[in-house]
Amino acid sequence: MRSLLLLTTLFAGIAQAADPITMDVYRDPNCGCCKEWITHLRDNGIQVRDHEETNMAAVKMRVGVPYQLGSCHTGVVDGKFVEGHVPASDVLKLRERPDLLGAAVPGMPIGSPGMEMGDRQDAYQVVGVAQGGKLSVLSEYPAR
Repeated sequence: MRSLLLLTTLFAGIAQAADPITMDVYRDPNCGCCKEWITHLRDNGIQVRDHEETNMAAVKMRVGVPYQLGSCHTGVVDGKFVEGHVPASDVLKLRERPDLLGAAVPGMPIGSPGMEMGDRQDAYQVVGVAQGGKLSVLSEYPAR
C-alpha cells in the first residue's frame, strides 16, 4: 500500500511539472525590451499570450501593481501579476507562493532578462507583494 501511495504521489508530481505555464503579457507595441523579455520567458518554457496595449497604466491598475513597483510591461500568471523584467525562474517561485499577489522588478535594471547589454548587470531584486501591500524579497541578483 505504501508503495502505491508513493507511486501515485510521484506520478502526480510529474504530471504537475509537465503542465505548461501560460502567461498573458501586456506591453506597449513599440517596446523592444518587452519583446526580449517575452523571448526569455518562451526560451524557459513559459507559453506567452502577447497583448499590445496603448494604456498600460490601466492594465497595471486592473491587475493590482503598486505604483512604486512599476516597469514597462505587465504579465499575469495564475491570476498573479508579474511586473517588469522578472526572470523566468522567479515566475516559478511566484507560482509556489499562495501568499503573494504578484512579483516585480521595479524599473528597468541593466542585465535583467530583456535588458541585456553585454556583460554588465546592475544589482536588482525581485520583490514579492502580499495582501495589504507587504513587500518581501524573492530573489537578489548582484551587480557584475
